Amino acid sequence: MSDPLVTPRTKTRTRTERPPLYKVILLNDDYTPRDFVVQVLKAVFRMGAERAQAVMLTAHRKGACVIAVYTRDVAETKAKEATDLGRQKGYPLFFTTEPEE
Repeated sequence: MSDPLVTPRTKTRTRTERPPLYKVILLNDDYTPRDFVVQVLKAVFRMGAERAQAVMLTAHRKGACVIAVYTRDVAETKAKEATDLGRQKGYPLFFTTEPEE
Protein backbone atom coordinates (compact mmCIF):
# COMPACT_ATOMS: atom_id res chain seq x y z
CA MET A 1 0.00 0.00 0.00
CA SER A 2 1.51 3.29 -0.96
CA ASP A 3 0.54 6.63 0.51
CA PRO A 4 -0.75 9.29 -1.79
CA LEU A 5 1.59 12.20 -2.30
CA VAL A 6 1.68 14.11 0.95
CA THR A 7 2.81 17.69 0.93
CA PRO A 8 4.38 18.87 4.15
CA ARG A 9 2.67 21.72 5.88
CA THR A 10 4.83 24.71 6.43
CA LYS A 11 4.24 26.50 9.65
CA THR A 12 4.94 30.16 9.77
CA ARG A 13 6.16 31.19 13.14
CA THR A 14 5.78 34.78 14.07
CA ARG A 15 8.46 35.98 16.37
CA THR A 16 7.43 38.53 18.86
CA GLU A 17 10.03 41.24 18.88
CA ARG A 18 11.39 42.00 22.29
CA PRO A 19 10.56 45.49 23.48
CA PRO A 20 13.46 47.92 23.64
CA LEU A 21 15.10 48.14 27.03
CA TYR A 22 15.84 51.26 29.04
CA LYS A 23 18.47 51.93 31.70
CA VAL A 24 17.50 53.56 34.98
CA ILE A 25 20.30 55.89 36.05
CA LEU A 26 20.94 57.41 39.48
CA LEU A 27 22.47 60.89 39.27
CA ASN A 28 24.66 62.05 42.13
CA ASP A 29 23.92 65.24 44.02
CA ASP A 30 25.68 66.86 46.96
CA TYR A 31 22.62 67.16 49.21
CA THR A 32 20.75 63.86 49.48
CA PRO A 33 22.03 61.81 52.43
CA ARG A 34 23.70 58.56 51.45
CA ASP A 35 21.56 56.53 53.85
CA PHE A 36 18.41 57.88 52.22
CA VAL A 37 19.66 56.93 48.75
CA VAL A 38 20.32 53.39 50.01
CA GLN A 39 16.78 53.23 51.48
CA VAL A 40 15.27 54.30 48.14
CA LEU A 41 17.34 51.75 46.20
CA LYS A 42 16.21 48.99 48.56
CA ALA A 43 12.54 50.05 48.47
CA VAL A 44 12.04 50.82 44.78
CA PHE A 45 14.59 48.54 43.12
CA ARG A 46 14.47 45.72 45.69
CA MET A 47 18.23 45.71 46.23
CA GLY A 48 19.92 44.14 49.18
CA ALA A 49 21.75 46.44 51.60
CA GLU A 50 25.23 45.65 50.23
CA ARG A 51 24.23 46.09 46.60
CA ALA A 52 22.39 49.36 47.35
CA GLN A 53 25.44 50.68 49.22
CA ALA A 54 27.75 49.78 46.31
CA VAL A 55 25.44 51.43 43.74
CA MET A 56 25.15 54.58 45.85
CA LEU A 57 28.94 54.81 46.22
CA THR A 58 29.47 54.29 42.49
CA ALA A 59 27.07 57.15 41.72
CA HIS A 60 28.79 59.28 44.37
CA ARG A 61 32.26 58.68 42.92
CA LYS A 62 31.43 58.74 39.21
CA GLY A 63 28.51 61.18 39.13
CA ALA A 64 26.00 58.61 37.87
CA CYS A 65 25.32 54.88 38.00
CA VAL A 66 23.11 52.54 36.01
CA ILE A 67 20.74 50.94 38.48
CA ALA A 68 18.89 48.40 36.34
CA VAL A 69 17.49 47.74 32.89
CA TYR A 70 13.76 47.35 32.22
CA THR A 71 11.18 47.84 29.51
CA ARG A 72 10.42 51.52 28.95
CA ASP A 73 7.23 51.68 31.04
CA VAL A 74 8.77 49.91 34.01
CA ALA A 75 11.98 51.96 33.83
CA GLU A 76 10.11 55.26 33.70
CA THR A 77 7.74 54.25 36.49
CA LYS A 78 10.57 53.19 38.82
CA ALA A 79 12.65 56.29 38.03
CA LYS A 80 9.67 58.55 38.78
CA GLU A 81 8.80 56.67 41.97
CA ALA A 82 12.38 56.92 43.27
CA THR A 83 12.69 60.61 42.33
CA ASP A 84 9.34 61.35 43.97
CA LEU A 85 10.47 59.72 47.23
CA GLY A 86 13.38 62.17 47.33
CA ARG A 87 11.18 65.15 46.55
CA GLN A 88 8.75 64.18 49.34
CA LYS A 89 11.66 64.57 51.78
CA GLY A 90 12.89 67.77 50.13
CA TYR A 91 15.97 66.22 48.49
CA PRO A 92 17.12 66.77 44.89
CA LEU A 93 17.53 63.01 44.40
CA PHE A 94 17.08 62.27 40.70
CA PHE A 95 16.75 59.14 38.60
CA THR A 96 16.51 59.25 34.82
CA THR A 97 16.11 56.75 31.98
CA GLU A 98 17.75 56.28 28.59
CA PRO A 99 17.58 53.60 25.90
CA GLU A 100 20.00 50.74 26.27
CA GLU A 101 22.29 50.53 23.26
